[in-house]
Amino acid sequence: MIEPHHQTVEVAGCRTDCFTYAEGVPGGPVVILVHGFRGDHHGLARIAEELAAAGGPYRIVAPDLPGFGISEPFPDRPHDLAGYAAWLTAFTAAVAGGRPVIMVGHSFGSIIVSAALAGGLAAERAVLINPIGAPALSGPRGILSRLAVGYYWLGARLPAPVGLPLLRSRAITRLLSEVMAKTKDPALRRWIHDQHRRYFGAFADRDVVLESFRASVSSDVSQFAAELDLPVLLIAGEVDDITALDRQRILADRFPRADLVVAEGVGHLIHYEAPARAAEAIGVFAGHTHGVPGPES
Repeated sequence: MIEPHHQTVEVAGCRTDCFTYAEGVPGGPVVILVHGFRGDHHGLARIAEELAAAGGPYRIVAPDLPGFGISEPFPDRPHDLAGYAAWLTAFTAAVAGGRPVIMVGHSFGSIIVSAALAGGLAAERAVLINPIGAPALSGPRGILSRLAVGYYWLGARLPAPVGLPLLRSRAITRLLSEVMAKTKDPALRRWIHDQHRRYFGAFADRDVVLESFRASVSSDVSQFAAELDLPVLLIAGEVDDITALDRQRILADRFPRADLVVAEGVGHLIHYEAPARAAEAIGVFAGHTHGVPGPES
């Protein structure tokens, strides 16, 4: 386990807390890891640690999204996709210092990364892990997405003493964790549930959660794919409940230049269940380790 260096960056009118897992070599690429909805930088820590342990040239930085983890929320605008894309562009400029950039986004982070790149964020390569490749409400568990819409709406509308505990309910968090985890390893399942228990409720307030949830279900990567004329790696779970594998293959074809790697037996939690596989694929894709990207490319 690597203890990352914690620092803060003032961008988009708020303080962003970020965590550096490796400094890399002078002038080497900066890997920026953007976590998914309701998580924080801990979600991508295992991938960051695997990349760092491989000894590549990367500086590896994982921020907490504004309003999540310990980062401040936006002071004067909603936590929508446009806001997060603009924030990511400013954050990248602040931490990259002119070095080459490799953007990595997981789940909702894949949408933010794609929107920022389509809006002009400069990067050499992009990696989208468990990308949201189709509207969430049309996924293989679309009924669960619709229930989630009602859950977040109710949590935002009820009086705060009732609504906030509902949004931070450990029972509901555990249910979601049970549904998403595909591993049969009891120890790994316990660890995944503990990670969700620890960090899934780390958000600033109810408005942040509702606004970002709306952004996560009203947009998807396919809206931006054709505009992203840079090398893109998609790392998809074979049994992802959010975007099915056949839709990921369709998504890959929409990019001008994209490779697809499939993590067998894994769902929407590649960052927990197959971090070494993801880090290996990123290293090969970036050209800093030997091998092949994966069975589909």
